[in-house]
Amino acid sequence: MIRRLVADGVPQRQVARQLGIARATVARAVASQGPPKYERAAGPNAFMAVEVQVRALLADHPELPGTVPAERVGWTGSIT
Repeated sequence: MIRRLVADGVPQRQVARQLGIARATVARAVASQGPPKYERAAGPNAFMAVEVQVRALLADHPELPGTVPAERVGWTGSIT
């Protein structure tokens, strides 16, 4: 959006004012080749402790509903 406004002839200061962002942010966006890339490495989660057991249980019994394997191995974490 920033690059489109500047390409349409809107001054960078005005773009910054309209969008409520810093002029430096507008300048950086105009100079960049594409949209910003946010890369975050996946961190550990509570399910990792029982994941191997759940996968083994599902391999033996693929017909089990989604929450049953986790309950059977004693996982008490949230479903979502």
